[in-house]
Amino acid sequence: MTTPLRVPVGGHLLWGDYGKPSGAGAPKGLVLFAHGSGSGRHSPRNQYVARTLEQHGLATLLIDLLTRDEEQVDQHTAHLRFDIPLLAGRLGGIIGWLKHQPETSQLPIGLFGASTGGGAALMAAAAHPDQIAAVVSRGGRPDLAGDALPHVTAPTLLIVGGHDEPVVEMNRDAMSHMRGKVSLEIVPGATHLFEEPGALERVARLAADWFVRYLQPASAAVETSVRRIPQ
Repeated sequence: MTTPLRVPVGGHLLWGDYGKPSGAGAPKGLVLFAHGSGSGRHSPRNQYVARTLEQHGLATLLIDLLTRDEEQVDQHTAHLRFDIPLLAGRLGGIIGWLKHQPETSQLPIGLFGASTGGGAALMAAAAHPDQIAAVVSRGGRPDLAGDALPHVTAPTLLIVGGHDEPVVEMNRDAMSHMRGKVSLEIVPGATHLFEEPGALERVARLAADWFVRYLQPASAAVETSVRRIPQ
């Protein structure tokens, strides 16, 4: 079940849909989505991934990073969808807003980026290392994060289709510039949009496993590190 909301960021109101986990109990964490070029919160692929994450006990926020007026302009110019600093800045503003809401202030936050949104997610993670616990990129363009890549400390999973060869190489090259934990998963037979049978399901499972592993409250992370200390 999702709840529509509007998030104030930099003098603008951004439209989003907040999804709660299936079943009872508080969310284990929250995943904020950064959509790809020309896409938005109604993307059927990201909607599918969001529902899967909710089944694993995570809250989700699918939100349009551009205002409605900006989207109309971008339909003709296609320049705002590639303005990665702008999109990353919007993500940062949303993160700040989430940290001031009673329901989400204590939740560890992950970022799920698709296509150009992958670059924006990584740039935002580099700018907010203390607030982003994990990143997953689907068919992403991490190269667009540029000089921010070495500053990403959050564990990052890059998922790319096996037949999306140019993007596979972009992701491999980006990995060589990243100093934090990063893993590349290539989905065999999948193209850029993961439209092949079973491909998107594979993406959703990989993302759910990654976020469940790394979206832990600070207290849980401390307990884990303490258990690892030799006696």
